[in-house]
Amino acid sequence: MHKVMQRAITLRNLPPHVINAIRRRAKERRISLNRAVITLLEEGLGVGSQADATYHELDNLGGSWAREEAAAFDTALREQRSIDPDVWR
Repeated sequence: MHKVMQRAITLRNLPPHVINAIRRRAKERRISLNRAVITLLEEGLGVGSQADATYHELDNLGGSWAREEAAAFDTALREQRSIDPDVWR
């Protein structure tokens, strides 16, 4: 395997709309700005790993839950998945 040297690249004079798009991408995917820039570059250059790909095409249809809602749902599922030994004799 080749050892990859990590190097910093400084970008200057990014247009405000590009900065806003990067920030929006990072927030939507809950990733750092650095990771957002790297994934955008990988996607744009066609060199990204498909194994690491995260797709968001249906996010607006599915919505999202607050942590409390998700916890309540998980609790309800756990209760449904438990087996009552008196019923299953």
